[in-house]
Amino acid sequence: MSLRSLFVDFNSYFASVEQQADPTLRGRPVGVVPVMAETTCCIAASVEAKTFGVCTGTMVREARKLCPQIALVLAQPPLYVEYHHRLKEAIETCIPIDFVGSIDEVGCELIGRERVRTNAVAIARNIKSAVRGVGDWLRCSVGIAPNHFLSKTATDMQKPDGLVVLEESDLPHALYQLELSDLCGIGPAMEQRLHAQGICSVEQLCALDAPVLRDVWGGIEGERFFDALRGQWQAHRESARASLGHSHVLGPPWRTPAGARAVLKKLLVKAAMRLRHEGYVAQALSVRVRHLGAGAWHGEIRFDATDDSREFLRQLAHALEQRDRHTLRLPLRDARPLAVSVTLHRLQRRDESTAGLFVDEAKTRALNGVLDRINRRYGGNTLYFGSMQAALDAAPMRIPFSTIPDTQLECDSERSAPWRQRIRPFNRDQML
Repeated sequence: MSLRSLFVDFNSYFASVEQQADPTLRGRPVGVVPVMAETTCCIAASVEAKTFGVCTGTMVREARKLCPQIALVLAQPPLYVEYHHRLKEAIETCIPIDFVGSIDEVGCELIGRERVRTNAVAIARNIKSAVRGVGDWLRCSVGIAPNHFLSKTATDMQKPDGLVVLEESDLPHALYQLELSDLCGIGPAMEQRLHAQGICSVEQLCALDAPVLRDVWGGIEGERFFDALRGQWQAHRESARASLGHSHVLGPPWRTPAGARAVLKKLLVKAAMRLRHEGYVAQALSVRVRHLGAGAWHGEIRFDATDDSREFLRQLAHALEQRDRHTLRLPLRDARPLAVSVTLHRLQRRDESTAGLFVDEAKTRALNGVLDRINRRYGGNTLYFGSMQAALDAAPMRIPFSTIPDTQLECDSERSAPWRQRIRPFNRDQML
């Protein structure tokens, strides 16, 4: 009984949810986009679109060339989160979930008689039936293997709606058909490093011993990869929070310096609310602005540990002042911003940090608490900083790769939209 892991991957997840929610999209090539603009890319493609060569990352212009009949739909992250939770509940009627890898994949540990191949396959078929019970247009691929690495790999070996079992006796030759980039943990940079060592196939990779892989990876992860390829069990490790932030591709109305600034402020306030919700403070902030045809600018600023939205906005202003001085000497001066991101890092748990000497922490925390409670109850940006007003309709909720957003923290409230004419922008100084 070498089987110990069962992995579930929802096929073409965002696009399939769109087809489930809108029957007119079923059976048609669908591309999901973050904004309705020719300069953006598809963040998901339906099974039908993939047959034309459209995939995640395909530019909209290219997608139209590859598939003139493609239906482009604007992403609805809250809907994907809702279906994610419903699908989790359905899977857990079949087997407990060990961990959530991302919004479209979960891992389960097989125990006892579940590790018998026939029983594991029966569980997988039950999961598939449960997924179809949530939505008849939803499908998943299931991988079963001795560890999570291999079961996740197996889900990609047969799509859509696949079921692949890898036992120890199948290893490593069952992996030889794969490309190096098909293995989790081998991205473009690692693939280049392997090529530089003369390793161009999975078969060559599997022939190397542990010390060689340690040298290639530059540390213990190379040995862990060696063990994973051979089916050794490795418990799922929760990674420590190192940073927290948001990014956004600007829609055409916000591709101006003022628009980019307003969107950055909205993203930063949203990140600050998440930071407080998770119980952290930050000691650094980094900002990145990518421009149309003129490269990118990146800036970073450090400060005393805080979780205060107003302090973060002050530090963002300092960073952008540095950018303005910097770009006067560069081609970026007149370039139009295309995408922005803001990240809080050097994180500490709030209960392990020391407050600044000149900060009235009790008053600051009470004020942030009021902001957070109102925005959780009535939707994001019900109460907001005045400098964000120009971007209230920009930068809607997005779904990062490895985190499932809390819709109470992330979503702008439609209920609050009609009030915006009647609510004055929030001015913190007036409340102190």
